[in-house]
Amino acid sequence: MSTLDDRIDAMDLWHLALPVRSRRDHGIGSVAGQCEVVILRLRTGSGAEGWGEAACWSVFTGTPEASYAALDRYLRPLVIGRKVLDRAVIMAEAQRAVAHVTEAKAALDTALHDLAGRLSGLPVHALLGGAAQRRIPLSVSLANPDFAADLELMARLYEDGIRIVKLKTGFAGHAFDLERLERLRRDYPDVALRVDYNQGLTPETAEASVRDVAAFDPDFIEQPVAAHHHALMARLRDRIAVPLLADESVFGPEDMARAAQAGLADGVSVKIMKAGGLGRAQTVARIAAAHGLTAYGGDMFETGLGHLAGAHMIAATPEITLGCEFYQARYYLETDLLAGPCLYDGGHILVPDTPGLGGRPDMGVLNRFAVTRTAP
Repeated sequence: MSTLDDRIDAMDLWHLALPVRSRRDHGIGSVAGQCEVVILRLRTGSGAEGWGEAACWSVFTGTPEASYAALDRYLRPLVIGRKVLDRAVIMAEAQRAVAHVTEAKAALDTALHDLAGRLSGLPVHALLGGAAQRRIPLSVSLANPDFAADLELMARLYEDGIRIVKLKTGFAGHAFDLERLERLRRDYPDVALRVDYNQGLTPETAEASVRDVAAFDPDFIEQPVAAHHHALMARLRDRIAVPLLADESVFGPEDMARAAQAGLADGVSVKIMKAGGLGRAQTVARIAAAHGLTAYGGDMFETGLGHLAGAHMIAATPEITLGCEFYQARYYLETDLLAGPCLYDGGHILVPDTPGLGGRPDMGVLNRFAVTRTAP
């Protein structure tokens, strides 16, 4: 009989390049042609499996090559031969074993939770404290430099029941940003708008730009300037009438504590890939809430496997109140990695109640798009 006393005896890795539907421009860079992820599988001697994903972006969190190497060389020795119930100790050791590579640590933490959930018969959200919400409002981002193509996508989103949209700004000039905001406000007055600069503004232009954008009454304006411009973020927060959110300025709990003390934002984008794991992401949201700040569940360029991990984390974190952005698998990837279940229900993400994450990769898709792998 398989139990949490089972020992992990294998770690398999895949580095994937997954085709995407269109180009996407962000303040700090672009994605086109493909996005890359690293997939991790842990196996016990009894045949139980746990899956995790490292979704990387070189200009933001790091590279897939770094995550792959970190897992294969530095984190593998911490895992092989260990009991599944040693999850918390393994992750504490992982924090010390290699600096940064938060996506690799997120993949390991997710796989350990998935494995523990499957062995115990519990969904991951139960391991994280229990589900406070089972349907998470879904926001989809518009970032195509071809705005006509984004308007076609917007029509599909509206038909699918999506009522939250985030416009990526700061990559093609202020006039283009205002033109798109005007069109969206005119054509979709009942859709909640959010704005994300991804650090796209300079200190010289930031205040005038965010003031203009604030006139469209978005839910929030996210990370208008570079991550390290804490004082400027705090000044902008004081001078605009809509909430200012931090993303690149806050990775893990340590950053969140400093950001709250500095007063640089009204809320935060919580991402497993930034925080380095499910529990650390929860801690970010709880520190934010303790300081009266809001939070939403952000994403990188995950497949459905990464979205599952995020859904369980948010379900067990009532401090995250602004929904999630787990749209990539359905609206951006040409082919999702996930074999099941369907995560989408109108304008919401559904949280599974089956053991572990509640889904696993399609092995055919996994092997088809593999660039490098350790698995047979």
